[in-house]
Amino acid sequence: MCNRKTDGPKGKRTFDHPFLRFIFLCLGLSIMAFGVAFSIKANLGISPISTVPYVTSLISGLSVGTTTIIMNFLFVLIQIAILRRQYDWFQLLQFPAAIVFGTMIDVAEYLLRRLHVSSYAGEWLLCIAGIVLIAFGISVEVKANLVTTAGEGIVLAICKVAPVKFGNMKMTFDITLVCISLVLSFVFLGNVEGVREGTLAAMILVGQVTKVTNKFLDKPCGLW
Repeated sequence: MCNRKTDGPKGKRTFDHPFLRFIFLCLGLSIMAFGVAFSIKANLGISPISTVPYVTSLISGLSVGTTTIIMNFLFVLIQIAILRRQYDWFQLLQFPAAIVFGTMIDVAEYLLRRLHVSSYAGEWLLCIAGIVLIAFGISVEVKANLVTTAGEGIVLAICKVAPVKFGNMKMTFDITLVCISLVLSFVFLGNVEGVREGTLAAMILVGQVTKVTNKFLDKPCGLW
């Protein structure tokens, strides 16, 4: 039977063995990556955190996974600049985590390359699947309690030096990313890419679905 500890976020149970934490971190990132890939396939707009990598991939010709890695690397550097001496150097593990996440996005896109839908309802099915997978992946990643993602890390860094609540800062951060992607789309592509009704759905629903998946993952250890 696996060991658990209860000092994770908000007292939730987390896994005690370092190797098990690492496995769950990679699993969570991989599930999130498939969620992003499903969202891209849906063509209804993707989650805010992935809008900038998606648009920059269209502009540069690089894969979404590659631009995701680059953006997350920049997020880590921004965290260091914000926190300076307060920065927890263990969070440098966000670098390899970003590589895993970006690589798995490209893998997921390749595996789903033959998946196509021709109806609006079908697009919404893929969009909802993406939202659920992203939410479940977040829950698994949080359960690992090893390292935060770079996107969450930059929000936490700002909250640490500014009098702002995490929820408010997270919403502001998401809106900022969407606005950046809109500007980049108009300037370099001449139209809107990556931001549609699915983006709004992700902003509203991912957090709510995560609450459900958190409860599912917090079942007694004997169920694993």
